[in-house]
Amino acid sequence: MKMNLPNKITIVRIILAVLMLVLLMVPWHDLNIEFPIYLVSGETLNLKYIIAGIIFVVASLTDFLDGYLARSRNMVTDFGKVADAIADKVLVNGLLIILAYDRLIPVLIPVVIITRDIIVDSCKMISGNKGKVVAASFLGKAKTMCMMIGLTLVLFNNIPFNYFNFPLADILILIATLLSVVSGCQYYYNCREFLFPKVDNK
Repeated sequence: MKMNLPNKITIVRIILAVLMLVLLMVPWHDLNIEFPIYLVSGETLNLKYIIAGIIFVVASLTDFLDGYLARSRNMVTDFGKVADAIADKVLVNGLLIILAYDRLIPVLIPVVIITRDIIVDSCKMISGNKGKVVAASFLGKAKTMCMMIGLTLVLFNNIPFNYFNFPLADILILIATLLSVVSGCQYYYNCREFLFPKVDNK
């Protein structure tokens, strides 16, 4: 199968996401490999998280790029829709789980986000089988933006906002989590007619 440019970019995002997760998951210490730690104006930065942060930023930018190209050039494909969803889940949810394991974010965050995604994806599947497509809401897009920026700041130890004792990374991830729940409820409400069709008793 010949892939168009947006699909190729999506595949690149999946590869970047996997590379980032491998970088963060491998027990480098057990392999006698130590990443240097830098002191930046009193704040520490681990090279491992710096590299992961750069990969995450590049991958996040490709998320907007492939979507823009697919829509503007009329290159939307079924493969692209599936691959894009996979790329997003691997990139964001995988990172959330690892950061929770490393105790950089509360465990409740990935639990809420992943549970919400399962419910929304189930609604999409049911409505899609009935030929109906429920468009992504503004809240869902705002959630994605807050989460991307928040996770980037976590990987970079909330610099430069740590200098002002302002936990912007935590605030953005909390907002993203709340928006995730609200947008999930909104999506469920918009799909209710497909989930619970009215039965004609006549």
